[in-house]
Amino acid sequence: MSKYDEIKKQLIQSPKTWLVTGVAGFIGSNLLETLLLLNQKVIGLDNFATGHQHNLDEVKSEVSTQQWQNFTFIKGDIRNFEDCQQALTLENLNVDYILHQAALGSVPRSIADPILTNSTNISGFLNMLTAAKDAKVATFVYAASSSTYGDHPALPKVEDTIGKPLSPYAVTKYVNELYADVFNKTYGLNATGLRYFNVFGKRQDPDGAYAAVIPKWTAAMIENQDLFINGDGETSRDFCFVENAVQANILAATAEDSGKNQVYNVALGDRTTLNELFNSLVTALATNEVSYAKTANYQDFRAGDVRHSQADISKAEEMLGYQPEYRIQQGIDKAMPWYIKYLTKPNN
Repeated sequence: MSKYDEIKKQLIQSPKTWLVTGVAGFIGSNLLETLLLLNQKVIGLDNFATGHQHNLDEVKSEVSTQQWQNFTFIKGDIRNFEDCQQALTLENLNVDYILHQAALGSVPRSIADPILTNSTNISGFLNMLTAAKDAKVATFVYAASSSTYGDHPALPKVEDTIGKPLSPYAVTKYVNELYADVFNKTYGLNATGLRYFNVFGKRQDPDGAYAAVIPKWTAAMIENQDLFINGDGETSRDFCFVENAVQANILAATAEDSGKNQVYNVALGDRTTLNELFNSLVTALATNEVSYAKTANYQDFRAGDVRHSQADISKAEEMLGYQPEYRIQQGIDKAMPWYIKYLTKPNN
């Protein structure tokens, strides 16, 4: 039995109370679904800046009526300290673990509006840290980012070796790590960062200027639109299926003391080029009887992007018992029916 299976069994036997910020977003809603299926109590906080009510509605359809009753939603903004406090002081609900996913992602968005990115990702993060410290929460797990590695060229990326940030977004995520470390040393708050590497899966929004590559390309292919690749297509990423990220969050929250107050890579330890990704998506669509016969169009490299990214996940494996269950093609194959179903709905 894997460490993750052991933890899930323990949680079912002894349910906890979790606060998930950004609960209506992509990763947040996947965390919510898994926790409810494990019969946990969950408080969710979201302002719907990038999350959606339909994500919550879909989770409701995936769990039992009794499990859904274990969920309490608060519409609030992490930039408002009172909202953070409220989420942690609801009557009869003492929060055991915080999974902090609320943030404004996207390198291009941060370049276009660094002030908004800073206020959400740094001021909002500090609000949640302070509220967690005041409420004496056992463990604070937060979404860090592989962008923190910046211009450091070495592969694979190892947690204790980083370069200079290449975007305002990367700066904010590095500051999160600095604040978490200070709060541990100053106040004794257990805070663990998960450096996500290109997480993908169901409920990842394909719309908008800052959509991630897999849902954006999949949507274009389903609608038979032209598809554009930044650069020559040989840029590579360590794509991580969302259920692997969910596993890492639950393991980090419930870790022994020796595994807390760390930063971990959350990925596969693999690299896929954009050209390879294009072909994988075409193949997965064909398996689901959706044909895309167009070739990709190449355009300029995107400002702030790193050329290659690949994680060393040995630290998470050794200290958390992290074992990613899905390789990239397995994740694409599992997510594709969802993309086809939800991207072909009217008004989507």
